[in-house]
Amino acid sequence: MTAMRFLVLTAGLGWAAASPAGGDPAVGEKHVAEKNCAACHQRLVGGDGSQLYLRSERRVKSLAQLAAQVSYCANELRVGWFPEDEEDVVAWLNHRYYHFE
Repeated sequence: MTAMRFLVLTAGLGWAAASPAGGDPAVGEKHVAEKNCAACHQRLVGGDGSQLYLRSERRVKSLAQLAAQVSYCANELRVGWFPEDEEDVVAWLNHRYYHFE
């Protein structure tokens, strides 16, 4: 694991513990659409990209891991989201696909 990925993941874990999907799912859905996240997910898993969230071997198994993954993707792709934007995206993904408490 690269040092940068480790820092991103650990930063995301700390943020998620402090704010369990407290964002606005409707705003998060808009962020995902504006940045066309589905295009990358489609390249990874095919179809409409939603299998990334629904597959049985998915990596994300907790709200903290979801927040870390959103932060990682946002940083890697340089989408320009603020922490509250990431929180909104986490809230939407959790509402739509994951249902973590």
